[in-house]
Amino acid sequence: MLRDKSLIPLSHQHQRSLALCVRIDRAQPIPEKNLDAWQAEIDQLFRREIDFHFAAEESAIFPVALGFGELIALVEELRVEHAELRGCFSEAAARSLSVERMVAFGGKLSAHIRKEERQLFERLQQLLTAGQLAELGVKLEAALGEAGKSCLLTSEATRVKARR
Repeated sequence: MLRDKSLIPLSHQHQRSLALCVRIDRAQPIPEKNLDAWQAEIDQLFRREIDFHFAAEESAIFPVALGFGELIALVEELRVEHAELRGCFSEAAARSLSVERMVAFGGKLSAHIRKEERQLFERLQQLLTAGQLAELGVKLEAALGEAGKSCLLTSEATRVKARR
């Protein structure tokens, strides 16, 4: 199903986060000397975009979804995952993620995004009217504010080289 325009800003942020997850996976094995650079990039993405993204979902999307009994358990799972992911982002900010933990983080973030896109967003688009989706879009725009308005750049240490 095509994404409703009200949810597109979140889906674009999901794409950028998924790109990070793919890069982490393709960069394996990450040399210890590059670990700080990877953690700095993860921290930068969180501070510039994902922190706002989680807050927007929690303040705009989740309350609407909780109005549908069939989505309550899914929203609760997603809230737990937000808390777990925030913990990983905090570890990156403290530069305490190991390579193994970083790989696990990439997998966890990727699975979380796919759950939101394939389950929550798809079902909300089916359950909400066009007017309700438009109202949701206005709330999301306000909640996201300035998130993602600046460009995130990779460093030489986090740039994934072409595979041969």
